Amino acid sequence: MAEEIVKIGKNKKSTILQMVKEILPDGGNLNACLTCGACSSGCPATGLEGMDARKFLRMAALGMDEEILKSNWPWMCTMCQRCIYVCPMKIDIPQLIFNIRAMRPREERPKGILESCNMALKNDTLSAMGTTEEDFQFVVEDVLGEYQEAQPEFADMEAPIDKEGAEFFLNQNSREPVTEPDEMVPLWKILHLAGVNWTYGSKGWAGENYCMFIADNDAWKHMVQVKADMVHKLGAKTYLNTE
Repeated sequence: MAEEIVKIGKNKKSTILQMVKEILPDGGNLNACLTCGACSSGCPATGLEGMDARKFLRMAALGMDEEILKSNWPWMCTMCQRCIYVCPMKIDIPQLIFNIRAMRPREERPKGILESCNMALKNDTLSAMGTTEEDFQFVVEDVLGEYQEAQPEFADMEAPIDKEGAEFFLNQNSREPVTEPDEMVPLWKILHLAGVNWTYGSKGWAGENYCMFIADNDAWKHMVQVKADMVHKLGAKTYLNTE
């Protein structure tokens, strides 16, 4: 009986089933999943689309590729990895989710994050809002000047861009310089009062990576490389991720 449970779905040519075997411990033993439901208990996406992590993994293990690929649930997963932390067998469900996202044709992936990824690839700021280097510098300098004038106690506060040798390379949510520029200031103040040596980069300053969320490996790699190259160029010691 146990032998047959392990072989469920054996007559299907299941790509997803092979993925499951690769991410399960001990060489792909499907009995490694205890169906305990711990993965679902803390999952933010549990209940959405009538799905949860435990059910999703079992569907994958049973070779239900067609049903899985039609489901929108993989796009609702935050990939927070809570499921891995609580799983007694440490099954990497987020990796499975990522691989399944990559199986959907790129043009059919969720429009919002797809367009944000495409926008981020238009220039080396990597801004999902399409903000150029010149526009970002203008906003930072304009907002900084306003606060220096309005709040004398911060008259010598800095918000440097491309400062060489800084301790920290700071990233920034793409939306804030465009729609909520004042939201950048509180962190500037904290860094100023703490005496932190930091800088933005004119390139690679955007903090989010939508290309990762749509499972576009090449675009994801490009974005990370632009950030890394800029950090190294400026000689910063730490990449400070605000996202």
